[in-house]
Amino acid sequence: MQQAQARVAVIGAGPSGLYAAAALLASGEPVSVEVLDRLPAPYGLVRYGVAPDHVKMKSVIRVLQKPFDPAHVEFLGGVRVGESGIPLDVLRDHFHAVVHATGSSVDRRLGVPGEELAGSLGSGAFVSWYCGHPDHVDLQPLLDHPGVAVVGAGNVALDVARVLAKTADEMAETDVPEPVLAALRASAVRDVHVLIRRGPQHVRFTPAELRQIGELANADVVVHDDGLLAAGVDEPEDRRQRQNLEMLREWAAHGSTGKPRRVHLRFLRNPVRLLGENGRVSAVVVERTRIDAEGRVVGTGEEETLDVGLVVRAIGYDAEPIPGLPFDARTGTVPNEGGRVVRDGVPVPGAYVTGWIKRGPTGVIGTNKADAAETVAALLADLPALPAPPHPEPEVFRKALASYGMRPVDWTGWLRLDAEEVRRGGRRGAERVKVADLAEMMEAAHGAPAP
Repeated sequence: MQQAQARVAVIGAGPSGLYAAAALLASGEPVSVEVLDRLPAPYGLVRYGVAPDHVKMKSVIRVLQKPFDPAHVEFLGGVRVGESGIPLDVLRDHFHAVVHATGSSVDRRLGVPGEELAGSLGSGAFVSWYCGHPDHVDLQPLLDHPGVAVVGAGNVALDVARVLAKTADEMAETDVPEPVLAALRASAVRDVHVLIRRGPQHVRFTPAELRQIGELANADVVVHDDGLLAAGVDEPEDRRQRQNLEMLREWAAHGSTGKPRRVHLRFLRNPVRLLGENGRVSAVVVERTRIDAEGRVVGTGEEETLDVGLVVRAIGYDAEPIPGLPFDARTGTVPNEGGRVVRDGVPVPGAYVTGWIKRGPTGVIGTNKADAAETVAALLADLPALPAPPHPEPEVFRKALASYGMRPVDWTGWLRLDAEEVRRGGRRGAERVKVADLAEMMEAAHGAPAP
C-alpha cells in the first residue's frame, strides 16, 4: 500500500457498501479502500435479510466478494463506529473520505392500539432472527398459537408467511441456525393471515415470489378477496401485476386441498387494533377497506377479528441518525446531493452516503450498484481538494481501533468463520448453518476464544 494513495473508509459491508468499494476499485484511481462493519461477517442485507430458502438470490454474494479476492480491498469486521465504538471524528483523522452505507434497520410501526403487546414485532426483527443476525439471536418469537397475522403487501411479507408455512425438514436444508430450526420444528402455527390493504389487482409482489407461496408442499393458499376476482377486475397495465392476478384467480378457483397449514391472502383488510390477554397478543381486529375514485384506501367501518398469537408487520423500514451527520427524520435519510453529505446546504468535506441511508428504503439489491456509482463519482471528483488526514498510516489506524477495545476481523478471519459454518452445514446436510452468537462468531473468526 503506497502512502501517496488516498484512503477511503466504507462503513457497512452490505450490498451498497460493497458496490461502492467495487466502483472505487474499478476507477483505476490511486485509492486504498477499507470496508468496516460492526459484525465479523460481510454481505449485510444479503446475509441477514434474504430468506434462507432464496438460494438463487443469495448468489449475488459471488459478485459482492470480488473486491476482497484477491485482496484489493481490506475488510475489517467487528469494528463499531459511533457512540459505542470509534467516534466518527476520530475515524476522519485516518481517512481522506468516509462513505456511509449503513442502511435502514428500524421497523416502521402500525400506529394502532395494542402494538406494544408481546407477540407484536416488526419483520426486520423477525427476518433477522431466522437469518441468524446476532442482534436478534434471543428474540424467541411466540409460535405457540395456531394463528399468525403478517401485515404487508410486499415480498418481505410473503417471505415471512412462507417460512412460517414450511416444514422444519424443508428449513433444515437451508442455513438457519440450530435454535431457529428447533423453534420452527416446535411451531404450532397452522394459519398465516397476510393482511393487504388493497385489492388483488393492485399487488406488487414479484411473480416469482408469489408463485413460491403456491408451491408450498405443506400449505394451501386461500384467497379472501370479497368476490372481486369472480366478479372481474380491470386488467393492470403492468405485466407483473397481470401475472400475479392470473395466479390469484387460479388459487381462488381451486380453494383448499386439505394441507396441514394455510396461507390466507386477505385483500382489502387493514389492521386497526391488536387485542391482548395476559400482556400478549390474542387477536387482531381488521377493518374491511375499499378503493375510492381517487385510488385511495378508505375504511368501510366493517370489522372482523382474527384469532392470532403473533402479529408481524412488514410495512417498511426507517433509518437511525448517524451521530455527527445531519439527518432528515421525515425521509429517514442523511441530506445529500448525489451522495455528498450536505449540512445547511453546504457539502461536508469527505463525507458521503450510499444505499438506503442516501435514498430511503427503496429498490432491490441491484439498485445499489448505480446508486454507489453516483456517490463514488462525486467522491473521486472531490478527492483532489479534500484535506489529507493527519494520521493516514494503516498501522496507526489499527492502534486507534485497539485503543477503543476492538480487535478487527480481516478477510482471512471471515473465511475461518465461513469454513466453520460450512462444517456445521455438513453435519445437517445443508450447504451451511449460520453461527448467530456474536461471541461464537468472533471465536471462529480469530481461531481462538475472543479476549
